[in-house]
Amino acid sequence: MPIRHSIIHQIDKKPDGTPSVLHVSKTKLAESQITENLLHNLNVAYNAKTGKAWGFFHAHSGAFPFSGWLQTYIDDGEFIEFSHTAVEHLQKLMEESNLSVGGHVLLAHYQQGLTDYLIVALLQHSEGVTVNADLSVTPSKHLDFGNITLAVRINISEWRSNPRSRQYISYIKGAKGRKATDYFRDFIGCLEGVDGPGETRTLLKAFSDFVESEDVPEESAREKTHALVNYSMAQAKIGEPITLDELSELIDEDRPKAFYDFIRNKDYGLSSEIPACKRTLNKFRRFTGRAEGMSISFEQHLLGSKIEYDEEAGSLLLRGLPTQLRDQLKRASA
Repeated sequence: MPIRHSIIHQIDKKPDGTPSVLHVSKTKLAESQITENLLHNLNVAYNAKTGKAWGFFHAHSGAFPFSGWLQTYIDDGEFIEFSHTAVEHLQKLMEESNLSVGGHVLLAHYQQGLTDYLIVALLQHSEGVTVNADLSVTPSKHLDFGNITLAVRINISEWRSNPRSRQYISYIKGAKGRKATDYFRDFIGCLEGVDGPGETRTLLKAFSDFVESEDVPEESAREKTHALVNYSMAQAKIGEPITLDELSELIDEDRPKAFYDFIRNKDYGLSSEIPACKRTLNKFRRFTGRAEGMSISFEQHLLGSKIEYDEEAGSLLLRGLPTQLRDQLKRASA
């Protein structure tokens, strides 16, 4: 992961309402294993966050100046100047919000594969204990990557090559409500453009429809489900989107375009790349069972809608039976 530039500033803001104090660094972080570990740990923690949203820049204006500063930096290469301007603006919005404590602000421009990213995160410390060489103990502080609530990652390459995209920015929505994070989103100047959980649910619905329409045998359906979930989870882990043509190839190697063509022909409205929502994927698993000539198989997301389970009676209530099955039952009862 080549790091082009990275820097850390500090906004010292107490929760007692006193004015914040900005401490800016005049030098970038040195290229070192420590810096690489820092950015790696931040990305791992960021990718693990489930409450993220995807979007795109507001039109550049005085109210939303960040994209213009970023463009100037990319054109001129003055990273330190760009970071100073950005963090001063963040401090101003933080003061106006009265909803946040300060922290260390990390800005890093790095490359992953052929893609350039900018990540901006507000980092907090947590208290710990370290053992010294003489086996005594002393208190120590370390960055708390597990408690990141304000961070954004911009796919610079996609922004520049496909400015009409609505998902080149991802950011943490936060569990404390919109007001606690709105100022940070305004700092970036980001509009929410893609509903990650909704897109993932639509993809899973399309997959279920595809399996049903193809009359896929149960064992094959389980294999295809595992391929979909494993691929999607792997993409989420590294912070990359689900690519429909890649997924289609994994689902059916003999007919690599079958699932992709099914989605396009049915017009589900899905983009060719979908931000993976791990929370939604975690709920997608297949229940199966066989006993005395009966075989039952269904996906977890159908529970509570098309399928109801009565634990006490040990029974399932099914709705929306497949037409083929209904026709067979109708003929059998005639």
